[in-house]
Amino acid sequence: MLTIALEKVCFLIIKAREFDAKMDPEVPEPGDNPTDDEDREVLFDYPEDPTVEEIQGFIEALNEDEAIELLALVWIGQGDYDAEEWEDAVADARDNPDERRPQALMSIPLLGDFLEEGLAALGFSCRDEEMGRL
Repeated sequence: MLTIALEKVCFLIIKAREFDAKMDPEVPEPGDNPTDDEDREVLFDYPEDPTVEEIQGFIEALNEDEAIELLALVWIGQGDYDAEEWEDAVADARDNPDERRPQALMSIPLLGDFLEEGLAALGFSCRDEEMGRL
């Protein structure tokens, strides 16, 4: 049923969550402790953020079938389709090339959560993949 490698989807889930955790850069307040500020900078969303570049490069490297399944997983995770409608979701994703472009996928809020929900609906889990990265 699922032809995209589970490791690829799990990697993207992890990276998408790193991206979702980003926030707008803050202007330091007077009296802030500069040594503490450096630790928070990793959470700031700067232009040319390496996390964004990594996600975009990863999605661009997917073949067409992988990108189609990725979008179908998102739709299942969002509740637009259920697991029994996997083939329909794949067919509709195939018909919507604009929605599977890297920018379109990256603009989906909670992309990682929707991918994980889609995997779960199909009976897959990233538990082993996440444990290997910790």
